[in-house]
Amino acid sequence: MSRADTEDFTRLFLTDTPMMDTRAPLEFSKGAFPHTVSLPLMSDDERAKVGTCYKEQGQAAALTLGHELVCGETKQQRLEQWLAFARQHPDGYLYCFRGGLRSQIVQQWMKEAGCDYPRIIGGYKAMRRFLIDTQEQIVADSGFCILAGHTGCAKTDLLNTLDNSIDLEGIAHHRGSSFGKRPAGQPAQIDFENTLAIAFLRQQHAAPQQRILLEDESRLIGRCALPLYLRERMTVAPVVVVTASLEQRVEHSFRNYILHKLEEWQQAEGLEAGFIAFSEDLTDSLQRIQKRLGGVQYQKLDALLQHALAEHQRGDNSLHREWIKILLSEYCDPMYEYQLLHREGVTEFRGSAAEVREYLVASARLV
Repeated sequence: MSRADTEDFTRLFLTDTPMMDTRAPLEFSKGAFPHTVSLPLMSDDERAKVGTCYKEQGQAAALTLGHELVCGETKQQRLEQWLAFARQHPDGYLYCFRGGLRSQIVQQWMKEAGCDYPRIIGGYKAMRRFLIDTQEQIVADSGFCILAGHTGCAKTDLLNTLDNSIDLEGIAHHRGSSFGKRPAGQPAQIDFENTLAIAFLRQQHAAPQQRILLEDESRLIGRCALPLYLRERMTVAPVVVVTASLEQRVEHSFRNYILHKLEEWQQAEGLEAGFIAFSEDLTDSLQRIQKRLGGVQYQKLDALLQHALAEHQRGDNSLHREWIKILLSEYCDPMYEYQLLHREGVTEFRGSAAEVREYLVASARLV
């Protein structure tokens, strides 16, 4: 029994429906959705040729050229990929940019091969518009609470134990600070926005009466920018502050920015090359805040960092704690306190991670 084409975007995103993107690879790389696979009708070069033909000679000529470019063995190879996707994902859908000719052609060729596979009405453009509008409405209608605290308070760890939270750093694939880069890199801005909007959609459907918990972030998380209207809501939302001793924060930062970061780099690059990449990552991160540190402080911290890296390579990683402690107490803490002082939202609770979690669970529902 064949399934009908759909424009039920809410269901598609809430159920992680597999989707086949028939746009050109360049279009896909600029922005797509989670759980989508790029299986284009045309390559970038083929699409460019058809586009030029369309502008110069019209749709009929462009269609003729498209069929000439995608024929024979090329057509068969792509058709086999589409059919394999359909077999692997019998509950999935296909789409192109506007739900027009490209997805209709793919759908027709699949049908001729014995596979009646549905497409998404309106395509990528309609789904993207749906996510933008939906997120803006949810942000406008929802209550928020912002989880704040000095660097190293394990705010993200706490956030991820609570159902009514959205992990902005996780979606941006970045730890949020100047040292937050991760080996796998960050998503494209549109990919970040799409995944973030889906997270808001999920939160609204799972617990519409709960206020949404977010970690305190600047507008940029690495190179991923939060929507301005979301950042404005975050600025005036009530704040809950996590407290921890300097020693606890040094240990947490050591685990995150030394142990975990090195492990990620070595998984990506291998043991030796991974350590080199890890060392360059830390060195570059410190250099990026050189102006804010000031020349004397930067030189001091860089010397400590390079000494720690040299000893680390020889088997002793403990010296990293020294430069981390200075960076937290003399750079991160004053900057955080200044930012907290200038927030518009009221601080409604302050305590240890355990106390904050207990408070947030009790106060999750909107009042």
